[in-house]
Amino acid sequence: MRKSLDNLYKNQSLIYKYVLYAVSVFGIVFFFPKGGKFKYEFQKGKPWQYENLYAPFDFSVSKTAEEIQNEQKLVKSRQIDYFTVDTSVLDQAKEQYEANFPTVFTTENYNENQLPTLKQAGRKIINELYAKGVIESISDKNPDDPIYLVVNNLQKATVFRELYALDRLDKAIRDMLRENGLGMFARQFQQLLGGFIRANVTYDQSLSEKALESEIAKISHTRGTIDEGKLIIAKGEVVEAENFKILNSLREEYESELWAASNYYFILFGYTVLVALVLMMLLFFLKKYRPEIYQNNTKVTFIFFNILLMVFVTTMMVKYNEMYVFVVPLCILPLVLKTFFDARLGLFVHVLTVLILGFVVPNSFEYIFLQISAGIVTILTISELYKRANLFISVGQITLIYIIGYLAFHIIHEGNLENIVWFTLGLFLLNGMITLFVQPLIYIYEKVFGLVSDVSLLELSDTNSRLLKELSNKAPGTFHHSLQVANLAEAAANEVGANSMLVRVGALYHDIGKMLNPTYFTENQITNVNPHDELSAKDSAKIIIDHVIGGIELARKNGIPDRVIDFIRSHHGTTLVYYFFKKQQELDGEANEDDFRYPGPIPFSKETAILMMADSVEAASKSLKNPTFLIIDAFVNKIIAGQMSANQFVNADITFKEIEVIKKIFKQKLTNIYHLRVEYPE
Repeated sequence: MRKSLDNLYKNQSLIYKYVLYAVSVFGIVFFFPKGGKFKYEFQKGKPWQYENLYAPFDFSVSKTAEEIQNEQKLVKSRQIDYFTVDTSVLDQAKEQYEANFPTVFTTENYNENQLPTLKQAGRKIINELYAKGVIESISDKNPDDPIYLVVNNLQKATVFRELYALDRLDKAIRDMLRENGLGMFARQFQQLLGGFIRANVTYDQSLSEKALESEIAKISHTRGTIDEGKLIIAKGEVVEAENFKILNSLREEYESELWAASNYYFILFGYTVLVALVLMMLLFFLKKYRPEIYQNNTKVTFIFFNILLMVFVTTMMVKYNEMYVFVVPLCILPLVLKTFFDARLGLFVHVLTVLILGFVVPNSFEYIFLQISAGIVTILTISELYKRANLFISVGQITLIYIIGYLAFHIIHEGNLENIVWFTLGLFLLNGMITLFVQPLIYIYEKVFGLVSDVSLLELSDTNSRLLKELSNKAPGTFHHSLQVANLAEAAANEVGANSMLVRVGALYHDIGKMLNPTYFTENQITNVNPHDELSAKDSAKIIIDHVIGGIELARKNGIPDRVIDFIRSHHGTTLVYYFFKKQQELDGEANEDDFRYPGPIPFSKETAILMMADSVEAASKSLKNPTFLIIDAFVNKIIAGQMSANQFVNADITFKEIEVIKKIFKQKLTNIYHLRVEYPE
């Protein structure tokens, strides 16, 4: 039991990777749309590369979305609206008429022979108005547009011209009175009837919408059928508009029939195997070519998380509307990975992610071609992301590649540049704009995963930052030494292709532990008093060694990233504090090396190795008297040869050739620093 627990503890990192791998495969397959995959790839305007294709079963030819949309527009344009007639309005109008008639046509102003005739004329006008129907207004309507009037659940067809409008009521009353020879009483009747006549015809939105939905539902989504065994397309025949529609219909029917209960688990198994193979290639790549990343579970999780994020966003977009698939800023993936790791890893992961998405997206060949091309451009153009203009320039180039690629495919399909879908070009521009939001995304990733980008390194390299300001105040000699080391290391890193910004920041912070006991280091001693004179060699060595441990603790308290702390931890490797070691030997005749050896680790990257060399060379150069080029040459060779013989670089990814280049740079820089000046006359 104890042994199995020990094995579990030793292999927990590997077990975590297995779990992460399984979860990622499951998550990606879960995101995939539920459907089979048509076994033929075809594109409009390109020859059919397979054998003659015959219909495997009867199927309907689907109309395109554009055709269905046009038919829906046609139905809407022919839609006849429904209006409801309120019969109770007539009764109310009659009551009000009988009550109000004597107030306008009084016996004092009209004789008894006229009043019955006038009263009857008013009744006739009311009946006429409501017999045809009164509506609020028809000024915004076409008078000849047909409508349906619904009276007591019965509909009758009419046109707007047949209705009376309230805004034209005075004219209607005047015309009806003229027909009866009573035109002279128009003003009185307009005054009387205008007070209570109201619309009895109102638009019935609910009934009109139901009628429209019913008509739209009648639209057929297919246009004919293809019988089983019929030749669809012959080998070598160009896929043109008509057979392209038939092939698309066959693909949709095939995929929907394939995804049946009996085939469900087989298709799921096939997807799982393919995705598992892709992610396995990623793990093998990391293990073989990026072992330092493979050993770091946080970094492996970060890479897998980004793949899952892109797959999730893309599949959700395909399910919502596959037209918008190019809105997803997939180039953020290589951009982010290059920022935190390197270009080769960024491109490799991008290609694998695009291969996975090839199962999901329509026109997978076009999609894969465009996305891989854009990813390569991203890797080639993105550099020094902390310079704001670089991101805008790179995103502009990525967008241009998308547009040029799309236009090229359009020419292949259509044979010309007509009928370009400008909306798709707009999607590419939107994609570019979204890609610009990578800066805040990088900041979030830094905080969540504890990574560090060039933008953060640029902020850390500011010598006015609080920690470096404190170093310059408490240990000015150490601060000056750090600046000199930074210049040497940065120049060397540029020559051998290392991360010069990272090396510079590491150099600025590598000796911050000295500010805890600044006077115990010679560069900070402004008097001839040396506190080491009062201490034993062993105690002095402990204080010197402790500046590494103290620096690590100080950096962590101040939120310095682990990637920079690595320089503090490894800049002396496992070398000896040689001065005090020899002093102890001289006093006692022997000395325990463990008491005088730095705890390590030894440098484990090209950048940390460069810093170790630059630190030792710069510090020891202070002891040179009257240095010449030959003295500097021998001095640099001796220092670095000693480190190599002590096996300090065996874990660093650095070659002999690169070390020779670094030594050459150090010699040039030191020669420039210690060059002789001519004496000026007094």
